[in-house]
Amino acid sequence: MSVLRKSACGMTCQVRIPGYCNHDDLTTVLAHVRSPNTGMGMKAHDIHASYTCSGCHDVLDGRVKTKFTSDDLRLMHLDAVLRTQRIMLSHGLIKIK
Repeated sequence: MSVLRKSACGMTCQVRIPGYCNHDDLTTVLAHVRSPNTGMGMKAHDIHASYTCSGCHDVLDGRVKTKFTSDDLRLMHLDAVLRTQRIMLSHGLIKIK
């Protein structure tokens, strides 16, 4: 498991889907953005992922259906990736040269 994936443990969910986020830091994982450039079963790089609780992760992966469009969910996830990257930068997990 990568350092970035390990860093998700105990972190606050950054996706925050209204009505679905369980706000349970113990369920947080690093959820990768789906990319048109990755094939079935292939994940994006860990830098393209967000700290995501199990409730939001179920929605993003399609295990739970919502009233939100796929574009709504993609935007929520991409916003979460930016917030997650900011946290990773502040903790020294990623660096900009």
